[in-house]
Amino acid sequence: MSVPAVTRAAERGLQLLGRLDFIPGLLTRLVIGYAFYQTGGGKLEHFENTVAFFTELGIPMPALNAAFVARLEYWGGLALIVGLLTRLAAAGLFSTMAVALMTADKANFLTALQGSGEIGLTDVTPVVYGLLLLWLVFKGAGLLSADALLARRLGLGQSVPAAEVPAASA
Repeated sequence: MSVPAVTRAAERGLQLLGRLDFIPGLLTRLVIGYAFYQTGGGKLEHFENTVAFFTELGIPMPALNAAFVARLEYWGGLALIVGLLTRLAAAGLFSTMAVALMTADKANFLTALQGSGEIGLTDVTPVVYGLLLLWLVFKGAGLLSADALLARRLGLGQSVPAAEVPAASA
């Protein structure tokens, strides 16, 4: 295969990937959204257990925080699934993962950071969920979402343009 043929094939492949760019965000929103929807529903269904767990972890005002987190996970998960207020929902859910790393998953997180045991960072669920949520905060909901539909209806841009970086002077 000649160099121009390889170049054309590579360009076509990149164009195809560009057209399918919405798929990773969509799948991430669906999977993470559903996971939070389920855990939020479980926290609401077994609210007394959630309050007891938050109390055991030393979280201040456990009943109030349990009510807040359960509803944030439930409604935030649904918001991610439909792609509505995605960046806001992902940021809120990211904060719950940060708290989980400082409380319920602290020991596993520290062990993973030290690399001293059999637990790696990808074994600590709040780390993985937190990274995916952070990606959604920066990336947004993508093409197939309520956010994109609202942006089109309101005539707003999908994303904020990247700041121009000045060229380095020689």
